[in-house]
Amino acid sequence: MRLSDRQPGRPALAGWARHPRTGGAALRIDIVTIFPEFFAALRVSLIGKAIARGDVAIAVHDLRAWAHDPHRTVDDAPFGGGPGMVMKPEPWGEALDALAGPPAGLVAGAPARPGQPGAGGSRAGRGPGPVPGSGAVRGSGAEPAAAPVLIVPTPSGVPFTQAMAAELAGGAHLIVACGRYEGIDSRVTEYARARMTVREVSIGDYVLTGGEPAALVIVDAICRLLPGVLGNACSAADDSFGAGGGPMSGLVEGPVYTRPRVWHGMAVPAVLLSGDHGAIARWRRDQALRRTARNRPDLAARLPASALDARDREVLAAAGFAAGGEDVAH
Repeated sequence: MRLSDRQPGRPALAGWARHPRTGGAALRIDIVTIFPEFFAALRVSLIGKAIARGDVAIAVHDLRAWAHDPHRTVDDAPFGGGPGMVMKPEPWGEALDALAGPPAGLVAGAPARPGQPGAGGSRAGRGPGPVPGSGAVRGSGAEPAAAPVLIVPTPSGVPFTQAMAAELAGGAHLIVACGRYEGIDSRVTEYARARMTVREVSIGDYVLTGGEPAALVIVDAICRLLPGVLGNACSAADDSFGAGGGPMSGLVEGPVYTRPRVWHGMAVPAVLLSGDHGAIARWRRDQALRRTARNRPDLAARLPASALDARDREVLAAAGFAAGGEDVAH
């Protein structure tokens, strides 16, 4: 997505940002898709503000920029037959070369294909082109940048979790590949694994029209964990699943309340008005334990006994779970 595509007053999604407070490089995220406009939502709210501040640099690239036939074709029929289409490996390979640098085995001195670093002006006006900073850390002069992590949203991937989001938020460069149709030719991830970590991840046991909605979820979950993105740095630790091993680690968050104190005859629990911070923390953990046991018994079953105190065990036992996650209700 080019700078000229942005709406007046909105931060751009394209380009390379540097952290204004530390002077170091911000987290860089490159999203490759055949529907760049899908990611306009990243311009708004907390993520849009983080982009504007330089906490994160997000560039959205049209995969068709690396397709060179007159129709900019990115899919073809599957070998072996069957319904649907499969995304072709050539555009994806060129996109990875442009965003992460060519693989080590590329013959030195070989002419760069369009989409690869070093390509000339033949692609002018056709797409995003090489991304600044993809070869070396800006300002280092020689030291190569850390290899990016390729994230491929797919129903066949491992579950995407809060812990994974926290891990990825600590990285320097992420590439998100949004598949469509029956998926991306499997050779693309094999090609990528030779020079970067590949994470094939699923956001749930259901199928979407493409990888774009899942990519938005993944990028949002990662970006909100970056320093400075949330207004209150303690919020992430108190979230469901407890980023960074907070009090909600392994749990879903309990109920929350605000003014007025009484609404339609329903009063806010008295403990929340008591000013007793210890009692409030205990009440919140009890509620989280109960809600987790009720709504996510799979999580409750995985709670380690070492992380539970006597009161935790009492609450879980009343909900049908023994200490250490054994479901005693069945």
